[in-house]
Amino acid sequence: MTGERTVLITGGSRGIGRACVERFAAAGDRVAFLYRSREEDAAAVADATGALAVRADVSDPICVREAFAQVQAVLGDPAILVNCAGVAHIGLLQDMTDSEWRYLTDTDLSGAFYLCRAVIPGMVRRQSGRIIQIGSMWGKVGASCEAAYSAAKAGLRGLTMALAKELGPSGITVNCVAPSMMETHFLKDTPDLIVQAAAEDNPMGRNATPADVVPAMAF
Repeated sequence: MTGERTVLITGGSRGIGRACVERFAAAGDRVAFLYRSREEDAAAVADATGALAVRADVSDPICVREAFAQVQAVLGDPAILVNCAGVAHIGLLQDMTDSEWRYLTDTDLSGAFYLCRAVIPGMVRRQSGRIIQIGSMWGKVGASCEAAYSAAKAGLRGLTMALAKELGPSGITVNCVAPSMMETHFLKDTPDLIVQAAAEDNPMGRNATPADVVPAMAF
C-alpha cells in the first residue's frame, strides 16, 4: 500500500537509483537509500526527498549488514528492495586486473546477493515483498570490452530467475529490469561512437533515460 511501505534502494545518490528514490518518496513511501562515497550528492537527494541516506559499500557484507540494521531501526523492515548499485569497466578482458574484476563483480552481483539475503527473512515472515534488480541488456547479449560487466549482469539475471521460483510461494516477487544503454554517469567513459551507435540502434532513436525506466519499477 502506497504510503505505508518501507523501500530500500541501493546506489541512490545518482542515476537510476536517485530517480527511484525520488519516485517512491513522491508516492509517500518511507525510503532509505545506500550510497558509497558521494556525500554531497547523497545529502542533496536526502534533503530533496526526505529519504534516509545511509553510507555503505555494497561489495562489503559487513557494511551491508550494518547499513541494513540501521534502516530497520529507523524505518522498519523493507517491503521493497531495489538493487541499483553498480559499477562498470570498459577495456579488454586480457588487461583487467584481479582487483578490478573482484571490485566489479562484488559490487554488481555480490552486493545484490547481500541485500537480498538481508531482506528475505522479513518478507517471508510477512508473506509479502518485492525485489527489483537493475540489470542490463548486456547481461543477455554481451558487450565487447565490457566482459566483466556483462558477466555480472548475466549473473544477476540468473539470480533473479532462481529467486523468483524460490520466493514466489511466499508471496514475494523478484524481477529484473534490463535497460538498453542509459544516459547516466556510466557513459562518461564510453566512447562517443559507441554511445551514438547504441542510440541509432534503439527503435526510439535515442538512448534511454532513468525517467523511461523508473515507472516500470514503480509498477
